[in-house]
Amino acid sequence: MEETPSGNVEQAQLPVSGSPLPVKTKSKRSKWESESENEEAGVQRKAGKKKRGSKKTKVFENEEEVGTLSETDEANQKKKQTADEAQTLEASQSPALNTSTPPAFENATEPMEESPVPQRDQADQSASEKAGTPRKPKPPILAGCRSVDNYEKLNRIEEGAYGVVYRARDRATGEIVALKKLKLDKEKNGFPITSLREVKTLLQAKHANIVNVREIVVGETLTQIFIVMDFVEHDLKSLMEDMQSPFLQSEVKTIMIQLLSAVATLHDNWIIHRDLKTSNLLLNNRGQIKVADFGLARSYGSPLGPMTDVVVTLWYRAPELLLGSKTYSTAIDMWSVGCIFGELVNKEPVLPGRTEIDQLDKVDN
Repeated sequence: MEETPSGNVEQAQLPVSGSPLPVKTKSKRSKWESESENEEAGVQRKAGKKKRGSKKTKVFENEEEVGTLSETDEANQKKKQTADEAQTLEASQSPALNTSTPPAFENATEPMEESPVPQRDQADQSASEKAGTPRKPKPPILAGCRSVDNYEKLNRIEEGAYGVVYRARDRATGEIVALKKLKLDKEKNGFPITSLREVKTLLQAKHANIVNVREIVVGETLTQIFIVMDFVEHDLKSLMEDMQSPFLQSEVKTIMIQLLSAVATLHDNWIIHRDLKTSNLLLNNRGQIKVADFGLARSYGSPLGPMTDVVVTLWYRAPELLLGSKTYSTAIDMWSVGCIFGELVNKEPVLPGRTEIDQLDKVDN
């Protein structure tokens, strides 16, 4: 028996011919070799567990990615649905005829989703704020009246029952305007109702053939209140007095069309002028008529209420006013328009009465 360097014991080979091959016997291993093999097997098992755990985590990660993709798909589908609903709403509100029922209203019980338009507006506002672009300040709803010192008085034009009219120039722009100073010196009960009616009517009835009010300016005292209006060069009464011949037929038609258009606008706004005459009709150098002097103008309604009968200049006063009627409407303005029409044709007043009785006699005759 011989012992090999590795520690295994082998049987000695016999030199006899025909003998069977040598048989190796089971070798015995030492304790430290078996322990090292056990440690290597444990390491391999741990490595296998780690590989299986990494595969599971990859599977879980793939499942999470699939879940996130499905959530994004659902969000995109919701956005498409909201966009389709907004398009159907716009189509239903468009002027084109659409007899079919929009899909957004087929199921009334289902709550409608909000349109993304307000979010875009908020995004635009936030973007503008981030960019630093300044916002335009909104004008104040109520502001004080400017001073009359912003205008330079040039000359006095005329004086009426409710005010004095001046020609003035705007110091800032150089434009020529008309300043009407309201007569408030003898007022003891505050602001006169006639002036309030005039300002209200001029601001309410905007028309190309009605004098335009620009603003209201004040002076140093409460009695200095001015109405700033567009300046018009002539009035029909003074112009007809200086004319050698009456207006042509075409000119009369043009003037009457403009006058009737302005009166129709007043009546459509439930306003009666109550003082239409040639001196209250202004004419500029371009042949445009402007109805002015709304000191006696008043709003009316239905049913008609009692109003004063001491209105309208005597030559242009309607018969019902001469007879003392307290309830009247737009017919008194149309009577005045007819008197103006006859005056334009004849170049003189049609019914120049001296008293109310004389005026009734001229109307009767």
